[in-house]
Amino acid sequence: MNASERPAPRRPGYAASFSAAVGFFTRIPMAQPVATEWALADAAWAFPLVGAGIGVVTASVFFAAQLIRLGDWPSAWLAVLAGILITGALHEDGLADCADGIFGSHDRDRRLAIMRDSRHGTYAVLSLVLSVGLRAAALAQIGEVIFVGLALVAAHAVSRALLPVAMSVLPPARRDGLGADAGHARPAQVVAGLLIGAAIGEMALGPLHGTIAIAIAAAAMAAAAAIVQHRIGGYTGDVLGAFQQIAEIAVLLSAAAWR
Repeated sequence: MNASERPAPRRPGYAASFSAAVGFFTRIPMAQPVATEWALADAAWAFPLVGAGIGVVTASVFFAAQLIRLGDWPSAWLAVLAGILITGALHEDGLADCADGIFGSHDRDRRLAIMRDSRHGTYAVLSLVLSVGLRAAALAQIGEVIFVGLALVAAHAVSRALLPVAMSVLPPARRDGLGADAGHARPAQVVAGLLIGAAIGEMALGPLHGTIAIAIAAAAMAAAAAIVQHRIGGYTGDVLGAFQQIAEIAVLLSAAAWR
């Protein structure tokens, strides 16, 4: 049987694709394989659900810190740290690499090479300081445990619900790597992820504030996407990590502005 006669790989079921999303976004060991193109692309609908779960974990840490009277700022730092640990700093690493590459050279190929370099430069360090600092500041500003928890769930869910949109609109910047291997999610998967993410965001923050926060996060990601498209011609895995961080910060800052 030649390649053209081989049947297309069978699409994964909901359990398998959800497992793939959990295994990709977190350090939780999963039995299902997570490195196949179909698994990651077809898990797009589950991105916001996994994000909401991460939000619950971080909110629980904030709540526990408040119970022992650590105060708003220490609780906020610990909640951010919990998110970093459960995800293995996946998105923070992408943000750092992306910042170094996008702003570290005037040549497209050199930018992509910098993004693959594991060493971090000035732009990477500054981006991480801003990301962690802004998220912690937003949580400390919100202060109240219930509202912090709801904001965290919304931010983690919405920021990941928007990623399949970027994967569908932008082309991969390389022929290899995560951006190329992940494939394009089907329109139904993208829409499902958006609807789930929007529902979580609006239930957590309220219909009006949730809609505004989602719009702000989408606008921030769109602006970042325009810069990335201009400078490297598409997205990479690092770019997706940067997008998630930008959208998460946007939602948290939006929630903090209303408290």
